[in-house]
Amino acid sequence: MKQFLSNNRGIQTLKQKSCQYLGEDLQFSGQANGAVGGSVVFAPDNPPSTSFDTVQWHFGTTIILTAQSGSTVIASAYRDRVSFDRNTLALVLWNLRLDDSGIYRLTVVTSAGETLTGETSLQVFEKITNVRLIGPEDLLIEGESSANISSEGTGSITSVQWMKDNSPLSPSNSIIFSSDNRSVSISPVQRSDSGEYQCTYRNPISSETAKLSLIINYGPEDISIKGEDVVDLGVRVSLSCSANSEPAASRSYTVDPMHETASQKSSDTSSFFLFCTGPIKEDKTDSG
Repeated sequence: MKQFLSNNRGIQTLKQKSCQYLGEDLQFSGQANGAVGGSVVFAPDNPPSTSFDTVQWHFGTTIILTAQSGSTVIASAYRDRVSFDRNTLALVLWNLRLDDSGIYRLTVVTSAGETLTGETSLQVFEKITNVRLIGPEDLLIEGESSANISSEGTGSITSVQWMKDNSPLSPSNSIIFSSDNRSVSISPVQRSDSGEYQCTYRNPISSETAKLSLIINYGPEDISIKGEDVVDLGVRVSLSCSANSEPAASRSYTVDPMHETASQKSSDTSSFFLFCTGPIKEDKTDSG
């Protein structure tokens, strides 16, 4: 009696394994992705070569349609949203909604009485739109200011990527991302933080990028005057100046007031000062 029960269990286990094998007979390429309002096609990669008696498509436990040799009956909830190809067994579903996401199951009973099944899945996403970046409005000064850039947009957002000047933006001691990756804080800002920032919202069916430029103000610094140290009387003198600054510094020249004596004027010997003024500070240098 114990042996008989054991054999029954073995038969039951064999049936379970057989059903699992048959469940893999109809293969699909993988999860389908669709957009709200769009359409998607579910088609087995290996439809049976023999004719069928019955075909059913299910969404979860809900029957979408039943096809037999002479008819196709579509459930009322799907009547205006699906079509069926009897040759490929493909199901086309359109006017997609978010609640269409889930498991879709195909069951085929062949004319030989064999049952074949297969599963695939669908994930429906809202298209990403209206992505924009919101940045600081105040003047950004190197070593003193902080910059906060936040992003916003609509749709089903599965990932957010930040770039600066077309290269990935990575966290550091001064660059900190929010937990949802939708904003970034830079403190304190440095001149190397100047550039174009890009934020891309993505999902499997759409993406959109917003851009924002930051200008970090600094200087003037590293001021220099270049020109001839000694020239003949009556010869025109050319002086060139340079200064490191953002934005470009305004420049003005003045003669060293210490050389404004009569004797020095008569010898036409002077020192020149270059004054550079920027939004942050004023600096000067002399021609030596």
